[in-house]
Amino acid sequence: MESLRPSAAPRRKLQVIERSFVVEKVRDIVGLYMAPPEHALVLCVDEKSQIQALDRTQPVLPMRPGQIERRSHDYKRHGVTSLFAALDFATGRIIGKCYPRHRFTEFRRFLDEIEAAVPEDLDIHLVMDNYATHKTQPIRNWFAKRPRWHVHLTPTSACWINQVERFFADLTDKQIRRGVHRSTGELEAAIHAYIDAVNADPKPFRWTKSATDILASIERFCLATLKTGDQHAKIVRTSESGH
Repeated sequence: MESLRPSAAPRRKLQVIERSFVVEKVRDIVGLYMAPPEHALVLCVDEKSQIQALDRTQPVLPMRPGQIERRSHDYKRHGVTSLFAALDFATGRIIGKCYPRHRFTEFRRFLDEIEAAVPEDLDIHLVMDNYATHKTQPIRNWFAKRPRWHVHLTPTSACWINQVERFFADLTDKQIRRGVHRSTGELEAAIHAYIDAVNADPKPFRWTKSATDILASIERFCLATLKTGDQHAKIVRTSESGH
C-alpha cells in the first residue's frame, strides 16, 4: 500500500480504498493477464442481465452515401433475457449461455457448462466481481468441492478490469443495439449467432497496462480529488467567515 500513502493526511483519507483491497486485487488480476499460469485457463466471467428484446415501431432505414443509419426512437418490448459469458483470456473464445432469469441457480448451471467445456487436466482461474449471485453459500460449496478452480475477485466498482466487459460492449454495439427482436427467442438466437461468429475467428484482447501504472493512475486521481476537496473546504470556510 506504500504507493498510495505519500503523507499522513492522504493516508487517512484513502482508508476506503485500503479496505476494499484495491492494490492487492489489481496486482492479482493484472498478474494473471501479464503472466498467465501454465497448465491453466484464465476465464473472465460476468453476466449481462435484463437484455431487452426490442422491436422498432418503424423499419430501420439503412445507411447510404451521405446518410447514417436511422431508426425510430420508440419501440415495443418483447421480454428480457440474461447472458452469462466466460471469455478465455488467451484465445478470445467465448462460452456463453442465455437464461430467462438471473439468480445463483442460473450461475451454478453456467459454472457446470464451463466445467464440462474445460479439459480436466487444466486448472481454471476465474476473474469475476463481488455480485451477490456469486457469493451465495451454494456457490461457495460448489467451488470448495473443486480444487482446480481458483477465484480472483475484482475490486469494488472496477468492472473495467474484467475483460469480458469488453466483449459485452462489442456485443451491444454490433448485434443487440442495431437489431430488431420480436421475441426473446429471436434475441437469444442473435446473441448465440454473434458468439459463434466470434469463436469462428477469435481475437483475444491484449492487456498492456501494468499493475504499477494502474495504481499510479489511481493515486493521481485520489490526490487530485483530495486537493479539490481541500480547496472547496477552504472556500467554504472563507465564505462563512465573511472574508
